[in-house]
Amino acid sequence: MHDLVRGKPKSRALAAHALGDVDDPTEKRRAVEALIAALEDDTPEVRAEAAASLGDLGEATAVAGLIKRLADGSEPVRQNAAIALGALRAADAFEPLVQSLKEGPPDLRFQAATSIAEIDPRKSFEFLLAALGDGDPQVVSSAALALGVIPGRVEDPDLKTRARTALVEHLDHGDAATRFDVAYALADLDDGAGRYVLSRSLGDPERAWDAVTQLARLGGDADVDELAGALTDGSVPPEATLLAAGEVLKKRPSEPAKRVLVAGLIARKTHVRGLAVEQLAEVGGDWAVAPLETMAKLGKNEELRDVIAGALQGIQARQSARNAEDQ
Repeated sequence: MHDLVRGKPKSRALAAHALGDVDDPTEKRRAVEALIAALEDDTPEVRAEAAASLGDLGEATAVAGLIKRLADGSEPVRQNAAIALGALRAADAFEPLVQSLKEGPPDLRFQAATSIAEIDPRKSFEFLLAALGDGDPQVVSSAALALGVIPGRVEDPDLKTRARTALVEHLDHGDAATRFDVAYALADLDDGAGRYVLSRSLGDPERAWDAVTQLARLGGDADVDELAGALTDGSVPPEATLLAAGEVLKKRPSEPAKRVLVAGLIARKTHVRGLAVEQLAEVGGDWAVAPLETMAKLGKNEELRDVIAGALQGIQARQSARNAEDQ
């Protein structure tokens, strides 16, 4: 609190960030008051951190100050204010955010699309449909991703149909990242019209994991075929390959998928080995027991011992359940 008021700019910014973690009710009220005041700090970094922390603290008393910061001259401040208002589900912020979506700079329009969907999914639907025509690709992406989840949140079949129809028209968007986000959103709506976009992204380090996730979500034979093809495609990142192997085995028997997961247990990077273990915990059978037990004996896997033990227990439990069913 002392640093936020009297410190140098860097100290004030660090203090504003730290106050977002306060959880004691009495101290939280003091922190909120100080952070609201910090929204007027003459240093943008301090205002940005204050806005973010107010969103984390979840206090409605901050709404008015955050709305004011939507017009801030600093991009990070504007964005953090919009994020915070969405996190607060602030009804009073809905109209200001809609205006930001219509008229604000691209960085604010991008975040406003997400935030209005958080505040009022149904009410935001029409505004997000209109935002699909925005000239900034990132704004279109943000609107598309929001449209992908809104029908599930409000359980309205008509909205789902309308969102699908609108999104399909943007699968040929000129920006590759936006095309992917539109395909991702369609998969959220159980629509495979963007399957080819997802499939082409399996070799993209930035999008491969999400591509596997959405193809698995669609779950049709054609989708599983794409995932099976990824198992032998050297351009697919190892993490996404392991995830694909696990998803394939959830749908059908596959020796290549088994080999991929077992091979993942001896990968050089610890997080890759850990991911292989996690997948085996979900889909592994008797064939995975010996490799996991061997892995557990190696010193380099000390930090994965508990995960390995959990995977072995999971396999044993599934096998016991199957045996009980057979009897």
